[in-house]
Amino acid sequence: MTAFEISSAAACSRDPDGCITCGDEGIVMRVLQVDEERGLALCETAAGERSTVEIALVDAGPGDDVLVHAGTAIA
Repeated sequence: MTAFEISSAAACSRDPDGCITCGDEGIVMRVLQVDEERGLALCETAAGERSTVEIALVDAGPGDDVLVHAGTAIA
């Protein structure tokens, strides 16, 4: 199973309903480009939705999969 096959309902707290703190979900995204100076990455979901993600907490580069919660890569 690849990271993109993991359900987007995989929550940061492992609660199937989402994060118990904020209600948000962890979403698996693939890193497309990295702006190391700003600590940001352009990422894309398996459905093709793109967004800018903060990557200061992880060591990630183009092609890597990250778990994103509230706009921040956490794993």
